[in-house]
Amino acid sequence: MMKLQHLGLILFSWLTLASCNKIEDEYQYKDELDVSWEQMAQQTTEQLIAQFWNQEGYFNYGSEGSDLGFQYWPNAHAMDVVIDGYLRTNDPKYSAYFDKWFEGVKKKNGNTYKNVFYDDMEWNALTMLRLFEITKEQKYMDAVLLLWNDILPAWNTEYAGGGLAWRKDMLHSKNACSNGPASILAARLYKLTKEEQYLEWAIRIYDWQKETLFDRATGAVYDNINGETDVVNKTALTYNQGTFLGTAVELFDITQDPLYMNDAQKIANYTITKCIDASNNVLRNEGDGDGALFKGIFVRYFVEFLLRDGVQEAFRSKFENFLRNNAKVAWTQGQDAGIVLFSPSWTQKPLGQTQLTSQSSAAMLFEGLVYFEKTHKNN
Repeated sequence: MMKLQHLGLILFSWLTLASCNKIEDEYQYKDELDVSWEQMAQQTTEQLIAQFWNQEGYFNYGSEGSDLGFQYWPNAHAMDVVIDGYLRTNDPKYSAYFDKWFEGVKKKNGNTYKNVFYDDMEWNALTMLRLFEITKEQKYMDAVLLLWNDILPAWNTEYAGGGLAWRKDMLHSKNACSNGPASILAARLYKLTKEEQYLEWAIRIYDWQKETLFDRATGAVYDNINGETDVVNKTALTYNQGTFLGTAVELFDITQDPLYMNDAQKIANYTITKCIDASNNVLRNEGDGDGALFKGIFVRYFVEFLLRDGVQEAFRSKFENFLRNNAKVAWTQGQDAGIVLFSPSWTQKPLGQTQLTSQSSAAMLFEGLVYFEKTHKNN
């Protein structure tokens, strides 16, 4: 899935977050924006469907009028946005896409859910697990377990002492992108089934990643280790930060071990101080294509982290304001008013056509913020 060249880390230059006004009236930046977070989420998600949905039952990679074909892994995230929209509104117009997507993606992917990329299968399994939780339809769980059993052979100790490989034909490449989502999947399967094997896998994968691809001093999550040379690529990308953060939160939920929340806080703090465009204090542009999805994935798991009681109060305000600032900047600078299409940068309007990855990422930001504000307010 990682088809782009890795980006170097942006040098840290911390800017103090401006204080935000009290959130009122559907989580609006009062006197600054004339649209609510809810409206931002609604418009961005609606445009994702309008511009990218293919009537054959999947999401196109390019917006309407472009010819960029089909990509398997972004389809999972686009459907996650549709699920977010459904959970936000309980509107059946969103759930009407569930079955169509489930069948359409399989057909377009060669009449199978399996793939050479382990991480791609993990993302789709996570989405299908959400569909199962909502609908309770067994076909979704059956597909999750089919994928899970195809993912498990990725684990091998021949290279790097363990960890899940990135690709079926590259068992020596152990990547954060194939281990983070897998451990989240295992933890969530445990929550649903209470079968110990899933918890054991979640912890095993997490512990290996923490030992091999995590800087405990800073909170950086490294991209991969080459098991043939034992060389670690120390690039830190937002989506890898997000999935390791997400696993820490899942394991904290299960075990209540504060060590997981300590890890999560380090990961979150590193991301919002190092993986940013310092001039606007928003998550940085990590390129188009695959990279355009990375920020949204981080936001999804960052929001889950912020909803836990274990976040230290000394950090909570900074984290919450960072989330709101990203949404404010993305809405005011990252899209043309009235068009609601987003580029890979949340500080620049798109030029011409846009991609499923960048639109999904923006939608995850706004949907995630609405979910956070509503849930936080009700707790």
